[in-house]
Amino acid sequence: MGDPKRSTNTWQKPAHPWQKTRIDQEKVYRRTYGLANKKEIWKMTSLLKRLKDQAKLLAAGSGSQVEREKQQLLKRAQRLGLITQNQGLDDVLGITPESVMERRLQTIVFKKGLARTVKQARQFIVHQHILLGESRITTPGYIVRTGEESRISFVEHSKLANPDHPERVKESTPVHTTGVDSATSETNTTPTGITTNITPTKTERPRERKSPSRDGARPRGRRESKH
Repeated sequence: MGDPKRSTNTWQKPAHPWQKTRIDQEKVYRRTYGLANKKEIWKMTSLLKRLKDQAKLLAAGSGSQVEREKQQLLKRAQRLGLITQNQGLDDVLGITPESVMERRLQTIVFKKGLARTVKQARQFIVHQHILLGESRITTPGYIVRTGEESRISFVEHSKLANPDHPERVKESTPVHTTGVDSATSETNTTPTGITTNITPTKTERPRERKSPSRDGARPRGRRESKH
């Protein structure tokens, strides 16, 4: 018979698997927000779709129950930080996927300066270095409420709680000065941003190797046929 409490997915895949515009946009989301896979994008878009579908139904209805559900929807969107207190259902319909991505724990940890990159913020969360209030959150896609944003910090006994930890200190680009004449030197920029001077050197032409030949030997050529 099976378990009647079988869990189902709370997110949905795109209706059409091959849409170039959507696929290109998902690649941008993955690079910008440091996402591990596209399933994390679909979770955020499914959450946004549920909010918009409910807003459309309430906008077409009337009555005391509808007004009560409107206020509940607006308060929920306000707690998630997607709208402000003075906005209504029309603003709920105007929420973009980027607004939901900005409320992920991974993004907020990076914006608070607790990590140098969004991928490093993901690593800190998964490795249980991030504390939300009194609880350790290990889900990078956790949607942070507005009242919880100020309570994000490092675990007290974590070495990363020290601001001078090597993984938290931002690298500064060093400046190199050399006395090489600019007319006889070329500037080369490495991927790390360090500028170095390279002085051109003379290149010697390789010597031609002469094949040894025997005295009186017939030069190589076409073989004469004997008749």
